[in-house]
Amino acid sequence: MKTTRRDMIGMMGGVAAATVLTASAPAVAQAARRLGSREKTMYWVASVTPCNRDGTFDPGAYAAIMQWHKDCGADGVMVLGTSGEFPSFSLTERKFILETAMKHRNGMNIMMNPGTSNIIETIDLAKHAEANGADGMLVIPPFYFDNPSVEGLTRYFSMLFEAVQIPINLYHIPGLSEVPITIQLLRNLYRYPHLAGIKDSSGIASGYTGFVKTFPDLNMRSGNNSNLAIALENGMGAILADGNPFSRKCADIFRAYRAKGDWRGALAKLQAAQGIIGTAAAGADNFAVMKFILSQEMGTSEWTPRVPNIGLTDAQRASLKSALDRVRAMG
Repeated sequence: MKTTRRDMIGMMGGVAAATVLTASAPAVAQAARRLGSREKTMYWVASVTPCNRDGTFDPGAYAAIMQWHKDCGADGVMVLGTSGEFPSFSLTERKFILETAMKHRNGMNIMMNPGTSNIIETIDLAKHAEANGADGMLVIPPFYFDNPSVEGLTRYFSMLFEAVQIPINLYHIPGLSEVPITIQLLRNLYRYPHLAGIKDSSGIASGYTGFVKTFPDLNMRSGNNSNLAIALENGMGAILADGNPFSRKCADIFRAYRAKGDWRGALAKLQAAQGIIGTAAAGADNFAVMKFILSQEMGTSEWTPRVPNIGLTDAQRASLKSALDRVRAMG
């Protein structure tokens, strides 16, 4: 797929983070952590949020999606992350979506994203998640703002840590938030025992490695299959958007890892499948692609993205169906 402006911003943010990591890389004291999961090396799906043709959330479809991921072997589900189109839903909708996920969790570990651009609404959503039994949170930094200071971010997150006791992970996705998570910010927040870790969706191997090596007691989850080998080599988990079209392939990697089998071979299959679908999806809305492939795999009707994201054309559907047939033939 071609490199977009968003990709370039992400790369630049990742490089900047890597520079900070390499420069500061502090030695941190070991401490007991409330990580929010039974183990670190687990696979969470960064789930899409299914919508009807009129754009309304479909709770029945979400229940079916939760069951699908359970059957595929997922350890957990990330609710209303980037793949879940969280900025497109109101606070009331976000609470209902989380409640629906909790009702149909099927024994899986549930994380959710309460992040907004203001601390009041972020705390409101975080308290709601805590009250409804979520296992942890993945919190995007306050987006839109132009390069907020580490001091300002420390104050923002400190208010959140002091408002709830649920395990909190910071979301490093500078290509979208344009606000990177840095070593210094993590150092400033390390005193909170419910700082559980991060999700690194920058895709920058050097930056991610710096996070992993600097904070081995936290769960520094990879958000990209490109960095998944680094995560597994260091006993870390992953939160993967790839779980939407390829949930079983993602779970296969972790099954093989736990069985001390050929998890690298399973990872290669996932990356090959992603490449085939990525080529076929060129020019299509990524959210629509994930929802379409997932619906095809589940044998259900297609779900609609929430505006401003748009649906697929008939030509794009035909291209994706052909690509999916090639993926299935791979086994």
